[in-house]
Amino acid sequence: MFRLSRTNYKYDAIIVGARCAGAATAMLLARAGARVLMVDRGARGSDMMSTHALMRPAIIQLYRWGLLPAVAASGAAPVRRTTFHYGDEVIPIDMKPRDGIDALYAPRRRVIDGILVTAAIEAGAEVQFGTSFEAVKRDAGGRVTGAHLSDRSGRSLTLKCDVLIGADGVRSSVADQVDAPVLVRSDHRTAVVYGYFAGLENKGYQWHYRPGTFSGAIPTNDGLHCVFASVPPASYRRQFGEGPFNGLIRVIGRTDPELARRLYEVGPQDGLHRFPGVSGHIRQSNGPGWALVGDAGYFKDPITAHGISDAFLDAERLATALQRDGGNALPSYQAARDHFAQRLFGITDTLASFDWDLEEAKSLHLALNNCLKAELAAPPAVDLPAQHAA
Repeated sequence: MFRLSRTNYKYDAIIVGARCAGAATAMLLARAGARVLMVDRGARGSDMMSTHALMRPAIIQLYRWGLLPAVAASGAAPVRRTTFHYGDEVIPIDMKPRDGIDALYAPRRRVIDGILVTAAIEAGAEVQFGTSFEAVKRDAGGRVTGAHLSDRSGRSLTLKCDVLIGADGVRSSVADQVDAPVLVRSDHRTAVVYGYFAGLENKGYQWHYRPGTFSGAIPTNDGLHCVFASVPPASYRRQFGEGPFNGLIRVIGRTDPELARRLYEVGPQDGLHRFPGVSGHIRQSNGPGWALVGDAGYFKDPITAHGISDAFLDAERLATALQRDGGNALPSYQAARDHFAQRLFGITDTLASFDWDLEEAKSLHLALNNCLKAELAAPPAVDLPAQHAA
């Protein structure tokens, strides 16, 4: 049931979704003094599908927000080396300590999402789990002015806000309700089989590329590794038709026979999971009284494992824009995102096509790295010429 402390209150922001994008946005806005309500239809502490791997941009943001010690204390394994395997060529890259950071981490989603939710609550945000977003509330001019919500018992509630923020994932109900147009859609997607395995040595992030396959091992919480194999959907049946476990072992065995042997010995901890792939998109992510963050507005195929970094950057851009000039600054939020999104989206889509040889894959990863460095160095939001203001 609803346990909101101020049901007749107008919030500065109502955020739909309490995962990485939504919780980070709620935390940053609440820290700036905003009146924030975050709702999520799921249960607090639940896990979800994820690549887990946090790259340097996400780690830097967690450090800047004061949350990196909590991630390190969560039991997530420190990662100090990333190894790229291009066929038989092995390229290890050691983590260089700087800016107060000496390791990467890949926490389970129940861990990182929980840390962010706790930080949002500590900053003053109200949080309501088990609560579904039903529809937007609009004024006579069509501006979004609030949200119609319901809890698990079926009780309904309508609340007012200055801005409604959709952080509810790739199939965002908020995006559907505000008719957010898709600006760009990807041509390719990857199909993935993955599972969690105990008893593996922490060798850092391990990425394996072969023509037609991408696989890897990611150390996460509780002494487990998330091990995965990705293929084009058209070859999924051929690769995994004899069963997902045999397919995973076969794909891994082409690049790391020793890891494949160990996986076969220990078996997955709770079975294997399948992800058939979802087409990527860049959506219009702002309008009168509303905004989208994270996968709701910008989703890339997980082959580049930068979804959480994207979510954190979105949160920071949106919070900066709202702090600067309220809803009138929302176009600058999207402009800051789109300045880099098109290039990163294109690189990811090319990798997801599997239409590359190993030298091309290396070039794509170099281009991706250069884009991410530039994106991280950019201001959180940019100013637009006056004629573009909302």
